[in-house]
Amino acid sequence: MIKKILIFPFVVLVRFYQTAISPFTPASCRFEPTCSTYMLQALQKHGLLYGGFLGLKRIVSCNPWGGSGYDPVPNEKCNHQH
Repeated sequence: MIKKILIFPFVVLVRFYQTAISPFTPASCRFEPTCSTYMLQALQKHGLLYGGFLGLKRIVSCNPWGGSGYDPVPNEKCNHQH
């Protein structure tokens, strides 16, 4: 319940972007799901901190030198061990 309350303002911002801004810009996303959908899924699956980090990381990688293709939100946090 707390997670839903914390992510709510960010979900509203992304939904606003999806309905009020995105329809008036050319479709140019090279990823599936789109960056805004990825952000929503990441927030809902992982919460504000890690989900927000994943969403921002995706948005930053959405540039001419970034990747493309199918890139779903990971199911679990990445725990790299060195």
